[in-house]
Amino acid sequence: MGRKFFVGGNWKCNGTNDEVKKIVSTLNGVEVPSEDVVEIVVSPPFVFLPLVKSLLRSDFQTAAQNCWVRKGGAFTGEVSAEMLVNLGIPWVILGHSERRLLLNESNEFVGDKVTYALSRGLKVIACVGETLEQRESGSTMAVVSQQTKAIADQVSNWTNVVLAYEPVWAIGTGKVATPAQAQEVHSELRKCLQQNVGGEVAASTRIIYGGSVNGANCKELAAQPDIDGFLVGGASLKPEFVDIIKAATVSKTALAWNQLWCKIMSLERLSCSRVLLSLPKITDIYARKCLIQILTQIASADILI
Repeated sequence: MGRKFFVGGNWKCNGTNDEVKKIVSTLNGVEVPSEDVVEIVVSPPFVFLPLVKSLLRSDFQTAAQNCWVRKGGAFTGEVSAEMLVNLGIPWVILGHSERRLLLNESNEFVGDKVTYALSRGLKVIACVGETLEQRESGSTMAVVSQQTKAIADQVSNWTNVVLAYEPVWAIGTGKVATPAQAQEVHSELRKCLQQNVGGEVAASTRIIYGGSVNGANCKELAAQPDIDGFLVGGASLKPEFVDIIKAATVSKTALAWNQLWCKIMSLERLSCSRVLLSLPKITDIYARKCLIQILTQIASADILI
């Protein structure tokens, strides 16, 4: 079974009571792909979690933006995993770069938090990502691998974990990793999981991208084979969040074209006219791009007659 596309909306520290109601009302009225195509989670600030959960449509889920590393007690200002479970909140975001950098959360501390949250029954969106300085120094993979390994050292069952790659230099800056850059890191992260946890976990774990994702760039990113969705920041507060959710269908289109290409390349010789006649009617711009790439590769492979 393929990895279901996942879209998370991180509202961060934004919103008033009325603004949140308006956002939820908008989400409740839009048409999005079905639950068998995409899993959708929104993450409002703690104070709005009960409100959002009570008003939000049933095919959208809620997530907290953080939780404490152990059971509650004398930890002023913290929210425990048990409290979230009590409220019926199924997901939590942990290890976000803003907490790693501003609050000095270490790799090991994030690993501890992920482990504890999972043990209490929460599902986790675990974030990793490098700074601009780290990318420019060529240490991107070393950084994200260490961050991932700190989780993998404690977690063997990744069924309820989504790994989010968020290059710090692209968060809220308007900059975005190119599809090739994002795919390269996602592919390496999957190899990291294979080495540290196992092949089955590597193949089944969803690795999503975050970092200035918007309605204009989401389709091309979604078409990459190892990008399984998005963790969206500012755009999740805007109408374009719906366009980002709908990128899930582009991902499936890209997968279908990849399968078609593999089938075509398994043939020794084939007729160009037969290829064209056998293809479905193309209406999606990204599917057309895939078609052009396929025919170009076929031509270069010299298998057309």
